[in-house]
Amino acid sequence: MTHFDLYLSFTRKASLTVLLVIFYYCFSIGITFYNKWVMKRFHYPIFMTLVHLAMTFVFSGISRTLVSWYTGKPHICLSWKPYLKRVAATALVTALDIGLSNWSFMFITISLYTMTKSTAVLFILFFAIIFKLEKLRSWLLVVIVLIAGGLFMFTYKSTQFNIKGFILVLIASFLGGIRWTLTQILTQKADLGLQNPIDTMYHLQPLMFIGLFPLFVFNEGLSLSASEKLFRYHETSALLNMLLVLAGGGFLAFGLCFSEFLLVAKTSSLTLSIAGIFKEICVLVLASHLMGDQLTLLNWLGFVMCLSGISLHVALKVTYSEDSSKDTRMEKLHDLALTEVATELLLRNGQANESEEDEVVH
Repeated sequence: MTHFDLYLSFTRKASLTVLLVIFYYCFSIGITFYNKWVMKRFHYPIFMTLVHLAMTFVFSGISRTLVSWYTGKPHICLSWKPYLKRVAATALVTALDIGLSNWSFMFITISLYTMTKSTAVLFILFFAIIFKLEKLRSWLLVVIVLIAGGLFMFTYKSTQFNIKGFILVLIASFLGGIRWTLTQILTQKADLGLQNPIDTMYHLQPLMFIGLFPLFVFNEGLSLSASEKLFRYHETSALLNMLLVLAGGGFLAFGLCFSEFLLVAKTSSLTLSIAGIFKEICVLVLASHLMGDQLTLLNWLGFVMCLSGISLHVALKVTYSEDSSKDTRMEKLHDLALTEVATELLLRNGQANESEEDEVVH
């Protein structure tokens, strides 16, 4: 290939990556601000989450049908026993993670939500070590100190701090650590056949809906049934407007899952991790300008410290994964070399035995 061909290939790949990242940002940043805007006029976050789950289930079902029709391959459908045994726990913690995250928008700012939610990396590391998906290394302590210290600096003497919202999103981050660890285990089990995230979403949504529904009934059921926003509406136009608003969030929720899958499929999980770091910077800048979030110099320093910890985690994870892949390749080459040597010795031994037999005959 000429230099011009290499340049064109690089330009295509770079352009595709940029477009996919922008596509991911539209849904990821969009749903954050959209949910915060909805919570100002519709104070039922659990019900809103249930609507999102139902719409995601419908959209993922349609996507599975279209893919099956286009490829001619049957889609995956688990039987009841493995479905309840292996998917239920992942669905429950995922539902609580999303539900509590949306609930926290009623009390805290977008900037505090974004910063606190980023601590999910700590819980993901913790549960990855517990489930033996990650080895305990000394650099993990540095990552933990940077992220935890950054969170402390960000929340210290914050003028817009709300303890109830902070606790809600912190619990959501804790559940997020369990969620992504269980999701990784779920998608890596080849016997289940849920490697495709669309199939995973399709199977998770019903159990997520069932798991979150009791919390909705306990916390919002009576209030919503007497609310003029939905069931006791006076004008049909107001009801349709609210349903469209909720449906818009459901569309963004499905688009976020789909854009993440598309970005990872066409690039890599590293690209998604790096894009997530810059996304948080964009969210904080937009929140301070559009939503009026007040951030001091100490808050920004805490944010930079937290992002440094996340960046260090991503960089070292890539380094260790490359080293492990190199070790695997070296082990394979070593085994291959030993096999070739052993084969050659067997051949020589066989030839020697044949020559000895010929001498005995003569």
